[in-house]
Amino acid sequence: RWRGDIHSLYAGATPPHLGGLKSAIQNFNLRQDDFLAIINGMEMDVGPPIRAPQLSTLDLYCDRVASAVGRLSVRVFGIDGDAGVTLAHHLGRALQLTNILRDLDEDAAVGRLYLPSEALRDAGIFATEPEMVLTNPALARACAFVAEKARDHFQQADKILARCRRGNARAPSIMGEAYKLILDALERRGWTPPRHPVRVGRPQLLWILLR
Repeated sequence: RWRGDIHSLYAGATPPHLGGLKSAIQNFNLRQDDFLAIINGMEMDVGPPIRAPQLSTLDLYCDRVASAVGRLSVRVFGIDGDAGVTLAHHLGRALQLTNILRDLDEDAAVGRLYLPSEALRDAGIFATEPEMVLTNPALARACAFVAEKARDHFQQADKILARCRRGNARAPSIMGEAYKLILDALERRGWTPPRHPVRVGRPQLLWILLR
């Protein structure tokens, strides 16, 4: 139904409940493929639980559930062209990989494990059952692999944001800085159970906004 609604929108037959979205599509030249990619990403999460995907599958997932959202958002922010697409690629992946590290236990509770199989194997972990992986003493090595990838993506995103007009870069910069704080806090906390939840405090967010 969602796909049908999107196809109808772009074919000129706007469903009554999507009039607002039609206006946004016209005002910001939003691409149909990005909406469909988001739906495809959601579909990945309603099938069999994702457990220790290959890096290529994880990257596709991140592209659909995060970078596709970014590709729509950068057009709203006014960051067009290759810079916007590349920013969405890197910042979307940085945010999603940080989410994966933050939500390890929450995901495991519903049978999901997004840590890539390559990272687990490099750490000497060959199980894919979430509970077994998250209690393995070598978990920190696998998480460090993902954290390093997230930081690489943050660095690439920062380079692009530094070249953007300040007003256009404000929203993605705030998101990036907030998520870097989450990643910092996760690494300070470590990966040994029990893993207490990590959140960004209001004073930290206010400081980011003021900066």
